[in-house]
Amino acid sequence: MKPLILITNDDGVQSRGLQHLASLAKEFGEVVVMAPDRNASGVSVSITCTRPLRVKTVSEEEGLAIYACDGTPADCIKMGVEYFCSRKPTLVLSGINYGSNASINVVYSGTIGAVLEACLDGYQAIGFSLLNHNPQADFNACTQVIRHILQQVMQNPLPTGTALNVNIPRLPTDQIKGIRICRQAPAAWVDSLEKRTDPIGRPYWWMTGKFVCNNPGEDTDEYALAHGYASVVPIRPDYTDYAALNQIKHFES
Repeated sequence: MKPLILITNDDGVQSRGLQHLASLAKEFGEVVVMAPDRNASGVSVSITCTRPLRVKTVSEEEGLAIYACDGTPADCIKMGVEYFCSRKPTLVLSGINYGSNASINVVYSGTIGAVLEACLDGYQAIGFSLLNHNPQADFNACTQVIRHILQQVMQNPLPTGTALNVNIPRLPTDQIKGIRICRQAPAAWVDSLEKRTDPIGRPYWWMTGKFVCNNPGEDTDEYALAHGYASVVPIRPDYTDYAALNQIKHFES
């Protein structure tokens, strides 16, 4: 029996990145796509708990079924696993996202939120992002990187509780130098809200901001991407700062 691969994203079910990822995943097994029915960027690992969820069938054919859910990417993982996968998925994929999910972006990303949800549920999971926001982005440059990583994970399962955050530079295939295993670069978004006024004088705020990453370090995802490499960062949903446990031990009473 072929492996079963569940795929979602945060750009919506019509995304070209999602379609490209599904076509590559079909080389490795049967594919079920359960993706948001609209753009759901920036929702992290949020779930819908104040209203019911609905699902529409987009297409069903041998080896590939595509469904659209009106929830978040994390909702899509729950829905796909519980009701639309005929058996436990071997692998959960998310993407290919338009734009970077490297460094601090991992905190906000719906693409990676889905990956963390899958990881929490005990599934091997990988998120893929291309550093290109253009709706007509050429995802062919991702093909070799994604194939290589899927082959590696299929042959060498990830540690329990660990997922992968994969980012691919905006370069032609022949200019991508390779793949680097990295840590997350320290960075932040600053000046993130711009105040404006509507035609009748009422204030409103638009999310904007500037990405700042000073001295990322040669072992980080931002450094690898800036130097022509795809970055792979192992991530976990456990937020515990283990290095700080002993430092704050005296807080106990």
